Amino acid sequence: MRIGYARVSTGEQKLDLQLDELEEAGCERIYEEKTSGAAKSRPELEKCMDSLREGDTLVVWRLDRFGRSLKDLVQKMDRLEDLGADFVSLTEGIDTTTAQGKLTFHIFGALAEFERELNRERTMAGLRAARERGRVGGRPRSLDEEEIPQVQSLMENPDVSTANICERYGISKTTLYRYVGPDGERRR
Repeated sequence: MRIGYARVSTGEQKLDLQLDELEEAGCERIYEEKTSGAAKSRPELEKCMDSLREGDTLVVWRLDRFGRSLKDLVQKMDRLEDLGADFVSLTEGIDTTTAQGKLTFHIFGALAEFERELNRERTMAGLRAARERGRVGGRPRSLDEEEIPQVQSLMENPDVSTANICERYGISKTTLYRYVGPDGERRR
């Protein structure tokens, strides 16, 4: 069965063009939605995806009607593949019922993976460069190197409670024990 999905971003826009194209493409059922492509929740698209069965074909007018980003498109295509359903985008001429259409979409997937890998490499290079310049990421330490010996001696004093030490340095017991053990030994 060919199932169509049509979406416009605002209530003022019309679905007529998409509906005409989907009907002409042989869609027996068409799900219609008026919501932004950036919206995380698209109930009609979810209903459409849930209705698909093995051997069905999902037809959209354009790719941007279906997915928010390349990553989103690839995830949706993986879901379709798991269902055993095919995909057709009329405007871009993508048709996964053909070998060429499958190749086209796998190229999109490879490009998305390449983009993710480039972002990861850039991030790692940026962090490495910052470390070489002496900048360290993460949260600032709760106790500095001068305070730790003070806390150690307070921990060794039986008259001073851990609650008192925590209050004095503005830290939690968990943080205290991350730096100094119960008998005052230094922890790394």
